[in-house]
Amino acid sequence: MINTKMVRPLIALVLLALAGQANAGGLYLYELGTEDLGLANAGSAARAQDASTIASNPAGMTRLQGNQMVIGAQLLYGDLEYELNDSNLNGPGNIVGWLPGSSLFYSHSVSDDLKLGMALYGNFGLSMSFDDNWSGHNLVKDATLMGLTLQPSLAYRMSNKWSIGAGLGINYGIFSLTRDKLAVFGGDEVELDDTDIAPNVKVGVLFEPSARTRLGLTYTSKVDYNFDVDANGTLPTGRAWSLPINAMLDAPQQIMFSAVQVLNDHWSLLGELGWQDWSTLSEMEITVGPVTQTSRLDLQDTWHGALGVQYQLTADTRLNFGVAYDTSMYDDQDNISFVLPSGAAWRFGTGVQRQLSERSSLGVAFEYLLMEDGKAVNPEVLAGSYDNPQMYFISVNYSYRF
Repeated sequence: MINTKMVRPLIALVLLALAGQANAGGLYLYELGTEDLGLANAGSAARAQDASTIASNPAGMTRLQGNQMVIGAQLLYGDLEYELNDSNLNGPGNIVGWLPGSSLFYSHSVSDDLKLGMALYGNFGLSMSFDDNWSGHNLVKDATLMGLTLQPSLAYRMSNKWSIGAGLGINYGIFSLTRDKLAVFGGDEVELDDTDIAPNVKVGVLFEPSARTRLGLTYTSKVDYNFDVDANGTLPTGRAWSLPINAMLDAPQQIMFSAVQVLNDHWSLLGELGWQDWSTLSEMEITVGPVTQTSRLDLQDTWHGALGVQYQLTADTRLNFGVAYDTSMYDDQDNISFVLPSGAAWRFGTGVQRQLSERSSLGVAFEYLLMEDGKAVNPEVLAGSYDNPQMYFISVNYSYRF
């Protein structure tokens, strides 16, 4: 375990700049500030139109000419207000608000068939800020889990139809939990912080049966974070309660299948199906000193589906439209954890990509996410609901070919 107390504020700022909050498909984040945002991620494992393919399918680098770089930046606003059932208690209000995000990708051509790549992005995490005066302030006031991934990758074209790729994810995670020691407002705070580095792998295949058709398949393995934190807190009634933070500690394995079909010189159709293995995280153990605790949530695997279109308006301008749906990681949406707000979600994206010169392009995109309501029944004194939760994303990306 790594002790970073002296650099924790700097690390937190870096991670907040590179990862946002995810509330659909469990805690995975599809939005990385790239062109995919305007497509609601449709076709991400087969699109391979710029260096950001390293994150979605490293095999796609074989379609890129020369050396390419993509810089992505995004801003999200989350409207997730937790309303307590007991009107005599103070609720936490909107627990998300504004969060920045960014990413960086670089693809290098060793030859026409062999490509090397490097990516820096954050696509897993949860960041919540509860009002200081809410009734559960001595259980949780602020909670953050962020994962930052550095991913060296390579891709090789085996034939004019088949390409393979792989990346090693070096995942740096930080967990932070702040709460008051006592039920008295304005008292001393308890701050729990820890970090961990955990590896995983991403492998992908790209199949191009014709010049107009591309199929992509990507597998991403599980990330096992190991944070040494204490989940025990105190309820407003004075009774001890253990936060179900264990489900925040790992990123499960996932599979993504994408397709792109070029219809004519102007229109392309994009589709995607995905699966994430959240059910394996229903019961997990966490060790705090000599004590090992087990927590359980009724989690299920999630499924992702997306459809999108690209319209080549002019030789220099491309328009994107997409819609996606993700199922909930909860088996019962009437029994969720208030510190893990998630549910089935619809995404609606649109964007425009403009070629500035022979070597550079600039894109902007917007996405609206509408999530399913959720109710938390435990602990009973803090029972409440997330009604009509929504998120808004806006991104800018810049691509340059060297």
